[in-house]
Amino acid sequence: MTQQQGDIGEQALSKAAEVALSSQLDEAERLDVDIRTDPLKLIQGELDSVKIQGEGLVMQKDLRAQELQVRTKSIAINPLSAAFGKIELTRPTEADAHVVLTEQDLERAFNSEFIHDKLQNLDVHVDGQPMTINTKQVELHLPGDSKIALKAEILLNKTGETKEVSFSAVPRVSAGGQRLSLEQVQYAEGKDVSPELTAALLESASELLDLGNFELEGMSLRLKGLDVQKGKLTLQAEAQVEQFPSS
Repeated sequence: MTQQQGDIGEQALSKAAEVALSSQLDEAERLDVDIRTDPLKLIQGELDSVKIQGEGLVMQKDLRAQELQVRTKSIAINPLSAAFGKIELTRPTEADAHVVLTEQDLERAFNSEFIHDKLQNLDVHVDGQPMTINTKQVELHLPGDSKIALKAEILLNKTGETKEVSFSAVPRVSAGGQRLSLEQVQYAEGKDVSPELTAALLESASELLDLGNFELEGMSLRLKGLDVQKGKLTLQAEAQVEQFPSS
């Protein structure tokens, strides 16, 4: 096999992987898979590395990621399957994953049908009185200082009155590294109207930031770090790859 044929083999596998990954996404502004190896290693069933880069990826629960990167090291594959354009791992491999979520991405997800439905007809206490409420709109901001700020407009079903709850919290890696939890809640002055609503908003945020939402077929993620800056949240994770997606 010549070097040119090896390059063609890399390109064919990369394109096949892109098609397979695209089938798992609701939307992708850009998705690139770059597979590196040489002809001899490919015949022997080895890839030097696989790099997945995506932008504007819409995943499950209407959660959009501004950026997703997955980088592996050497991978053992079935060379016969590779000849037919399919990456079939012969043993699991580890990878590094990097996910960037913007303020707009998170706010969009919070107002998705999936989360919105969870925040309707909640039985809570408002100013010490039992009430049933509907959450009308949630605003989410990443103001910096390693915090997430939430503001929710609620409708009191009994009176038709509208109130607002507003607080900030600090995201932390939860036990097991599977999701983030929001801790150290600080209310804006006069905006601590309902502890139960706050708890529901915190649980919804944690559910959205579950790494399972970003896992592709055959891949599991474990969070190892996060960086909260003004306007964006960056997650760093370890990926265990059992198998690459197939179209």
